[in-house]
Amino acid sequence: MAKAAAVHILVKTKEEAEKLKSELAKGANFHELAKKHSLCPSGKKGGDLGEFRPGQMVKAFDNVVFKKPILQVHGPVKTQFGFHLIKTLYRS
Repeated sequence: MAKAAAVHILVKTKEEAEKLKSELAKGANFHELAKKHSLCPSGKKGGDLGEFRPGQMVKAFDNVVFKKPILQVHGPVKTQFGFHLIKTLYRS
């Protein structure tokens, strides 16, 4: 069965997610931004969600992690929690 590991940053608004994404594009550190801005408890660990399988996260999240190119920042992705920037570290 497939599995993947990802980091993410969760914020309330699309605008905030876009702003952070542009900071990342300019070379900002993903882990530092996650610690500073993410509303998810994973923010304390730099946005690290560890390893998980399809179906353990909400569908919109799974679609990015299991279908989009790895090691790129995707988003903003809207879920019931807010807006995510998602970077898949690996998947198998």
